[in-house]
Amino acid sequence: MTALLEVEDLKVAYGKIEAVKGISFKVEAGEIVTLIGTNGAGKTTTLRTLSGLLKPVGGQVKFNGKSLKKTPAHQIVAHGLAHSPEGRHIFPRMTIEDNLRLGAFLRNDKAGIEKDIQRAYDRFPILGERRKQAAGTLSGGEQQMLAMGRALMSQPKLLMLDEPSMGLSPIMMQKIMATISELKAQGTTILLVEQNAQAALSLADQAHVMEIGKIVLSGTGQDLLHDESVRNAYLGVD
Repeated sequence: MTALLEVEDLKVAYGKIEAVKGISFKVEAGEIVTLIGTNGAGKTTTLRTLSGLLKPVGGQVKFNGKSLKKTPAHQIVAHGLAHSPEGRHIFPRMTIEDNLRLGAFLRNDKAGIEKDIQRAYDRFPILGERRKQAAGTLSGGEQQMLAMGRALMSQPKLLMLDEPSMGLSPIMMQKIMATISELKAQGTTILLVEQNAQAALSLADQAHVMEIGKIVLSGTGQDLLHDESVRNAYLGVD
């Protein structure tokens, strides 16, 4: 059976600088797959390329068996691949509810949109309580909830999360990671980029370690969680 997402020998460059140097991996439906690595490893560049914000200089990306090579970003969303970006990128002057509605900009099913907005409020009650407030008044963790909720409004087949725990308190980070686990239990497929390697590997079915634009190690989340080299490099364990 064809994987939901297939990345084959993907290469991405900024001018003459090759940021992603021929990586290959797959994401099966229903899985959480994580990319871990230090800053500059090429993780965010990979997600931005998959969502159509950057164009690769080589390789192939297939989603649901179809090449995304000539597909513009908005059509990639329509195919079912949503991206919650690093830094969240909410619209701070717009209300929480209007931010959520923007996530459904390609949809025409008004009743379904209202149902999914309520689902976002059920998942993140603080958003429902403040739905008419400007999104910029939210804390960092609450903004992350909003960014995830907005991405889910497109009803994605695959949700890409870029550094969802960045800058969050330990309690808020645990809440975000618990939400990712709940989304998987509900059938959402997730590609997770996360610097908190322990949290990411604990959730992941499959994991890949990136260094300087290359995948240098792959395995199950549990295998990499207990791999000595990974523990020494990314988990702060001697």
